Amino acid sequence: MRVEGAGALTSVKRSFFRHPAVVATGSAGLVALLGLNVTAFVRGVQSPWLLGAAIIADMVVIGLGILFAAREVLQADSRIEASKAQLEAIVDSAMDAIITVDEAQNIVLFNRAAEQVFRVRREEMLGTPLDRLLPARFRGAHRGHIEIFGRTGVTSRRMGDVTTLWGVRADGEEFPIEASISQALESGKRYYTVILRDITLRKQAEDALLESQRELRQLSARVLEAREEEKAHIARELHDELGQLLTALKMDLGWLRERLPAASELAPRTAEMGVLLDRTVTATRRISADLRPLMLDDLGLADAASWLVDDFAKRSGITSRIDVPAELPEVSKAVGTAVYRAIQESLTNIARHAGASSAWVVLGVEDGAIHVEVEDDGRGIAPEDLGKSRSLGLKGMRERIAFLGGTLEIARAPRGGTRLQLRVPLRGLAEETAA
Repeated sequence: MRVEGAGALTSVKRSFFRHPAVVATGSAGLVALLGLNVTAFVRGVQSPWLLGAAIIADMVVIGLGILFAAREVLQADSRIEASKAQLEAIVDSAMDAIITVDEAQNIVLFNRAAEQVFRVRREEMLGTPLDRLLPARFRGAHRGHIEIFGRTGVTSRRMGDVTTLWGVRADGEEFPIEASISQALESGKRYYTVILRDITLRKQAEDALLESQRELRQLSARVLEAREEEKAHIARELHDELGQLLTALKMDLGWLRERLPAASELAPRTAEMGVLLDRTVTATRRISADLRPLMLDDLGLADAASWLVDDFAKRSGITSRIDVPAELPEVSKAVGTAVYRAIQESLTNIARHAGASSAWVVLGVEDGAIHVEVEDDGRGIAPEDLGKSRSLGLKGMRERIAFLGGTLEIARAPRGGTRLQLRVPLRGLAEETAA
């Protein structure tokens, strides 16, 4: 580092008197002055000239000390003023609004961003209560919160962790804010600094997103409802119309078989036709039940769920058991359908992917809600499989339950397989779905 001229005697604080060489010279001079005073004191009146020289030297040193002290005070004041100006410039350049209040919660600092946010000049705000920037309904509670914060001893924290905070502009417009608060002691006085940000645009975007999600959820529920109604209509048609036609055809085939000779070559063919007709009737009933079990509408959720589990055990060969309370309260059509479809989808996934030998279904009611657990002892579902695009059945199930105000959780079961747990209110959002 190259240094020239007077700069060679200037320290990092730019003070001549703080340079090591100057300090050493001054120390040596003070020692010499001390020696002179001791000598003058010992010799006393024997050397009046020496005593006078000591007095003059002392006065010169005292004068220089006073001058030095005065200079340091002036420089300190200058540095403080420069620091304050620099701090004010930094605070004014901040993009977030910064407001500092004293213990009486009167504003002592109001930066340029705060002027823009609240649309008021700082000259009008300095010395006024902070309550002026808050909606009237929040002023009392906010003052109490700051006082409590001052007693906690915590230096800083975020404000409004749960609820949205609100401010009010000079023209009376309220707007949402995000803020943090800190406290500091200066000269025995406590000051609170709030850094806040206008989140009007973000709040509007969040509200729009939530409204969009709500509308999409409603649309999804309407689509599922229309789908269930269409399934119910097709199931009724299969059960009533096609079922009656197949029954009539079976009766006619039986009448024909009774009138054919036993040795006739048509007898084996009619027997095959009877077997095929029986299989057709069975397939029709199965398809009708898969589309919409009529007993869900006629007998209720408990009987429909019991039949579903028994039928699953027969088809899959997986040992299955269901536990249903003796008296299951009546549920709305939307809730009954959602719970039934959740059980049906869970059993289908067990048959396809679990490799299980046993499955358990438990229905119960607690705190005005129906609880369902479906568990198996298979290989279990990996967490990464829950988010795969092919898991549309699980996603549809979750959306249906969420729209009704319920919750659905899927996790690993104690037996090693998969456990599905859902909770749906017996009433509440079900009426909104049907509206």
